[in-house]
Amino acid sequence: MKTRKYLLPVAAAGVLALSLSACGGGGGGSSSTGGGDAAANLDGRGPITYVQGKDNSNVVRPLIDKWNAAHPNEKVTFKEQTDQADQQHDDLVQHFQAKDTNYDVVSVDVVWTAEFAAKGWLQPLKDKMALDTAGMLKPTLDAASYKGTLYAAPESSDGGILYYRKDLVPTPPKTWDEMMSMCSIAKTNNIGCYSGQFSKYEGLTVNASEAINSAGGSVLDKDGKPSLNTDAAKAGLANLAKAYADGNIPKEAITYKEEESRQAFQDGKLLFLRNWPYVYNLAVTEGSSKVKDVLGMTALPGKSGPGASSLGGHSAGMSVYSKNKATALDFLKFLTTEETQKFFATQGSLAPVLTKLYDDQALVAKLPYLPVLKTSIENAVPRPVTPFYPAVTKAIQDNAYSAIKGEKAVDAALSDMQKSIETQSK
Repeated sequence: MKTRKYLLPVAAAGVLALSLSACGGGGGGSSSTGGGDAAANLDGRGPITYVQGKDNSNVVRPLIDKWNAAHPNEKVTFKEQTDQADQQHDDLVQHFQAKDTNYDVVSVDVVWTAEFAAKGWLQPLKDKMALDTAGMLKPTLDAASYKGTLYAAPESSDGGILYYRKDLVPTPPKTWDEMMSMCSIAKTNNIGCYSGQFSKYEGLTVNASEAINSAGGSVLDKDGKPSLNTDAAKAGLANLAKAYADGNIPKEAITYKEEESRQAFQDGKLLFLRNWPYVYNLAVTEGSSKVKDVLGMTALPGKSGPGASSLGGHSAGMSVYSKNKATALDFLKFLTTEETQKFFATQGSLAPVLTKLYDDQALVAKLPYLPVLKTSIENAVPRPVTPFYPAVTKAIQDNAYSAIKGEKAVDAALSDMQKSIETQSK
């Protein structure tokens, strides 16, 4: 699986959802209080190391070359990890546990922030280490925060999009019920109606969370406790289970990850597809695509308007063990400048974290779906923010899968999901 989700595939697009291995143990430097290691080396300047997964799009190296040319005494070394998300996660855990001073700035998936912050491994970006966040999309800041404190600099974002057939659906649906009412069009044309990613993996956590959030529910409440025994959560998961039972979600979709669902849509087998923005370029450029001339894109449908996409993306976090935190902070600022964010978008096809860039006409000309993606991200909700994420995502996957397949009643699945999260989060 790729390190990041791309707006456009720079090389070959692969499956882009993230799966996490179990959390590593170990404590850290009391970063939540600003004491211990978090209080040390705030004025330190000198060489630092930036750690990130495989730079498939070759955006990191040119940026670091630019930085190093301007900062000969504070050069950045790039430590490139694999392109496997679980391996990246475990590599960071191992080095944090060892209090490695050579992992100064690290790329953090949005679902790792809470875990790393809770363990005291990330430098809180407040007071002397504060970052200017004006102009950043609020969901990207929420995803980089834990218990009200910013722990990482939003670096790139992502959001789900609804793809549809413009030749069959001239006006896209705004709500889930409206989309389901259009499934008769699919039946008339002998194709499947709707699919997301329903195989039992991280993508199902994304889709199930979106369904619950879009119906007005929430997997976790504001205190981080499971909140699944609600009418809204039931309505959200029931939308998926009913659509599968009715055949509006094709039976084969229970095996779909990103690529399987994309291929089905491109082959003309689906009317609607929920997927990430990377699908756009492939759908309009691949010779075998049957939808290249009829591709429509809109926000995910919700209860009464745009739905709540699960937020994707990465942030850059500073290790509490870094010896050169002043340099590290300057590098975080460098990653979030308008110039760097434009470079990420145009050269790396990464979704910017700055609101104004989604209305930049030059960028929109190159990436015509940016306005739709902006709506998606503005309405996005992070996957459950918790230090126990690996256990939480497993509970969601196991029970949502059973509910969609009809192996468990929706009420029972949500009750079991609630109990499992409560047990694993203690």
